[in-house]
Amino acid sequence: MGVSDRARALEWYGAFFGRPADEVIGEEHLWQIGENAWIVVDHRGDRAGGAMVTLGVTDLDDILARLAAHGIEHEAVETYPNGVRHVVVLDPDGNSLSLAG
Repeated sequence: MGVSDRARALEWYGAFFGRPADEVIGEEHLWQIGENAWIVVDHRGDRAGGAMVTLGVTDLDDILARLAAHGIEHEAVETYPNGVRHVVVLDPDGNSLSLAG
């Protein structure tokens, strides 16, 4: 995830994931989201915004409550015909982190 303001992004992503980065390698801050899956936040302003990922979750309502407690807004929650609930959350640079549960 390319971001334009490292401090703002680290605060936002810390709130989004509910914890600080799991690893820091050089300028990259990494959150492990699966056994072999990571979200990498990198302060390279020329790459800010435009990224899009979807994360499968089992506790969508709890996550949305945590985000609300940090003032993080999201789009309306959609429910698909198969019962999956989906919501788009944008970081301050416009990177899209969708949650599907």
